[in-house]
Amino acid sequence: MMDYQILRQRMVEEQIRSRGVSDPLVLAAMAAIEREKFVPPEYAAQAYADCALPIGLGQTISQPYIVAYMIEGLGLKGGESILEIGTGCGYAAAVLGQIAQKVITIECVAELAEEARNRLMALGCKNIEVITGDGTTGNPENAPFDAIVVTAGGPEIPPSLRDQLKIGGHLVMPVGGFQTFQELVRVTRTGEDEFTRELMCDVQFVPLIGAEGWHKSGRRPGR
Repeated sequence: MMDYQILRQRMVEEQIRSRGVSDPLVLAAMAAIEREKFVPPEYAAQAYADCALPIGLGQTISQPYIVAYMIEGLGLKGGESILEIGTGCGYAAAVLGQIAQKVITIECVAELAEEARNRLMALGCKNIEVITGDGTTGNPENAPFDAIVVTAGGPEIPPSLRDQLKIGGHLVMPVGGFQTFQELVRVTRTGEDEFTRELMCDVQFVPLIGAEGWHKSGRRPGR
C-alpha cells in the first residue's frame, strides 16, 4: 500500500523547493492536492514522479515542478480571480484553487473537460468552473483577470488573453513551435496598452489549438 502523503511531501521538498520555488502559498497548495487522483489508475504509482504523465486523448499532466514554477510566476497573494487555459485533468486548476478565490479553466477537448469537471466536483473544489471551448479567446464575460496561465504552447500570446489581464497582473504561457520545445514567457500588464515580457525557461507542451493559437494541422492563425 503506497503512502501518497509521504510521496507528496517528498515531491514538494525534493522536486520543487530544492529547485528554487519558495512561495509558501504555492508550496502549501502543491502539498495539499492529491495528484494521484488526477492520473489514470494505471499511473497512480507514478503520480509523484518527476515527469509529465499521459492522461489520454494525446494530453498530459505536467511535471510537478513545472506546475509549481508556472503558478509561482503568477505572483499570487491569495484571493485572486484566475483564468487557466488548458484544463487537462484539472490538476493545475485544483492547485490554483487552493490560492485563488475563483478559477475559470477552459478545455477544448469536451471529454477531458467533462472528466475534469466531475473530478473537481467530487473533490469539493467549489471555486473552480470548467468551461468547454476555445481557450485562446479567453473568457471576456468574466474579465479582467488578476492572472492568466496557459498550459499549452502557442505561436504567440493570444491578443484576447493579453487584453483580458488586469493592469499589474501576470500571464504565464509557453511560446514556440508546434509540438516542439517552447520558451515559458511571463507577460506583465503595466498599463492600458503597455506590457513587459520576460523569458522564464525552456519547456515542452502540447500545442495550443484554437482561433488565436495553432490550427490542428500546425498552421499559425490566419494562414
